[in-house]
Amino acid sequence: MAYIIAAVCVVVVVIGIWAFVFYRMILPSHQKRMKEEVAQEAEVVKQQKLLEVKEKFLNKKAQLEKEVQQRNQQIQQSENRIKQKEQSLNQRQDELNRRKQENENMRTRLENKQSALEQREVELQQRQDSLLEQERTKLEEISGLGVAEARERLVESLKDEAKTQAQAYINDIIDDARMTATSEAKRIVIQTIQRVATETAVENSVTVFHIDNDDVKGRVIGREGRNIRALEAATGTEIVVDDTPEAIVISGFDPVRREICRLALHQLVTDGRIHPARIEEVVAKVKKQVEDEILETGKRTTIDLGIHGLHPELVRLVGKMKYRSSYGQNLLQHARETANLCAVMASELGLNPKKARRAGLLHDIGKVPDEEPEMPHALYGARLAEKYKEKPDICNAIGAHHDEMEMETLIAPIVQVCDAISGARPGARREIVEAYIKRLTDLENIAMSYPGVTKTYAIQAGRELRVIVGADKIDDKQTEKLSGEIATKIQNEMTYPGQVKITVIRETRSVSYAK
Repeated sequence: MAYIIAAVCVVVVVIGIWAFVFYRMILPSHQKRMKEEVAQEAEVVKQQKLLEVKEKFLNKKAQLEKEVQQRNQQIQQSENRIKQKEQSLNQRQDELNRRKQENENMRTRLENKQSALEQREVELQQRQDSLLEQERTKLEEISGLGVAEARERLVESLKDEAKTQAQAYINDIIDDARMTATSEAKRIVIQTIQRVATETAVENSVTVFHIDNDDVKGRVIGREGRNIRALEAATGTEIVVDDTPEAIVISGFDPVRREICRLALHQLVTDGRIHPARIEEVVAKVKKQVEDEILETGKRTTIDLGIHGLHPELVRLVGKMKYRSSYGQNLLQHARETANLCAVMASELGLNPKKARRAGLLHDIGKVPDEEPEMPHALYGARLAEKYKEKPDICNAIGAHHDEMEMETLIAPIVQVCDAISGARPGARREIVEAYIKRLTDLENIAMSYPGVTKTYAIQAGRELRVIVGADKIDDKQTEKLSGEIATKIQNEMTYPGQVKITVIRETRSVSYAK
C-alpha cells in the first residue's frame, strides 16, 4: 500500500516537473511561432487591402477624369455656340444699323417729296380757285342768276330727287323684309302659340259660397247682423245674403280677401260656432294659411318652370298672382303662359331660353304689390326686380314690355310680343261689350281723321283696320305713308291687346250703263 502511494507521488511529481518544463520552455516558443504566423498573415491582408484601395482609387480617378473631360467638352461646345450667337448678333446689329441708315435716308427723301407735293398742292388749289371763279363768273353771265339763287334751285332739285330715291329705297327694303321675314316670323309665332296650350278666362269679381240649406244664412248674419259685420270687417269684403237659394255671395276687388273670406266661412259653417270672437280667430288662422299657400304656389310654379335662384319675396309675389285676374284672365296662368311662350320663341331665335322664361314669369309682378304704387305696373315691376337683385336685362324686359322704358336687350321685345300673344289669343280675356265697341269706333275715327280717306272698317275683332282712300286724292306712294302715320297714331293714343293691322286700299272704278 505504501509502495502504491509512493508510486503515485512519484508520478504526480514527474507530471508536475513536465508541466513546469512545458510552460516555461516549450509553450513560449510555440506562442512565438504563432505570433509570427499571425503577423505574416496580417501583413498579407494589409498588402491585399492596400492593393484593393489603390485599385479603387485608380478607378475613381479614371472615372473623375472621364467626367471632367466630358464637362470640358460641353463647356467647349457652349463656348462655341455662344461665339456663334455673338457673331450672329453682330451681323444682325450691322444689318439693323444699315437698315436704320437706309430708313433715315428714305425719310429725308420722303420729307423732301412731301414738301414738294404740299407746294404743288397749294399751287393747284390756287389755280383751281382761279378757274372756279372764272367759271362761276361765266355761268352767272350766261344764266343771269346769282350764286345764292343758283344754289337754292340746285338744293330744291336735289331734295326732290333724294325724296324720290329714299322712298323707292324704303319700298325696296319693306318688300325685301316682307319676303324674307314675314314667313319666318309667322312660323315662329304660330309654332310658339301651338306649343303652349292654356285654358280660357273664367275669373270674375265675386265668389259664390255654397251652403247645404238656408238655415245657415241666419247663423252667418247673427243677432242684429253682428256676425256678418264682424266677418266683413275682418276680411275687408262685402258679404251678400239674399234670396239666392243655397248660396252666399262674397264681393270684393281683391281676390285674396275673397279667398280668405270663403275659407273662413267654410270653417265657421263646418264648426258651427259662429260669433265675433270666433270669427276673428278663424280669419287670423285662414290668413296665415293663405300666406303659406301663396308661398307654396310660388315655389311650385318656379320649380315647374325650371327657374332657380329667385328671391323669396319674388317667389311670394308669383304665388300671389294666383288670386289676381286681368280682364278675366288669371294672372298666374297668364305669367306661366307668357314664360313658356318666351322660352319657345327665344329658342327659335337662338337666344337664352332660361332668361326669357324668367323675364316672362316676372313681367307682371308689378300688378300684385303689397301697397298700391303711383306708377305703371311695368316700371314698378322693374323696380321690384332690381331691388331683389335680378339681372339688368331681366329688369329691362319687365319695364319695357309696355314701351314705358327703352328696350336694351333682345329679351325685351320677346316678352312684349309673348305678353300680347297670351292676352290677345281667343278665349284669354273677357272684355266688356261697351269697351269693345268703343275701341272699334275709336279705330275707325282715327283713320277717318286723315284727308283723302273715304271709308274705314274695323274687322277681325279690332285686329285689322281697312282704310279706303280716294284714287283722285292720294297716289300710291302716299298710301304707304298714310298707313304708317295711322299705325303710329293708334300706338300713341290707344290701348289694345296684340297688334292692329292697317290696310290702305286705293282703287279706281269706272261705271257705265248700257241702255
